[in-house]
Amino acid sequence: MLIFANLLLTVAEIVNMLLNVYYWIVIVAALISWVNPDPYNPVVRFLRTVTEPVFRPIRRLIGYRLGPIDISPIVVILAILFIQKFLVRSVIEIGYKIKGGAFI
Repeated sequence: MLIFANLLLTVAEIVNMLLNVYYWIVIVAALISWVNPDPYNPVVRFLRTVTEPVFRPIRRLIGYRLGPIDISPIVVILAILFIQKFLVRSVIEIGYKIKGGAFI
């Protein structure tokens, strides 16, 4: 059980780190969208490639209900925070309980 608990804890920490990185990518992409970025800039192309597949379904679902303001980055940030605070934290606590022998 110790190996499974360590695996669970490690996977949860890796997911948490990846979510942190994506959180900052979403913030940078939202900030860059406020200016008129060069679409051929490699950084801008990377940000759009990484964020558009997540933003597109949210835009389709919510649309532009606030006029020209795109709230899809806010929705993505809230989803990331929910996943980090609820799901990842729950998996970490389960891993510690398994490691402590609560599920034996």
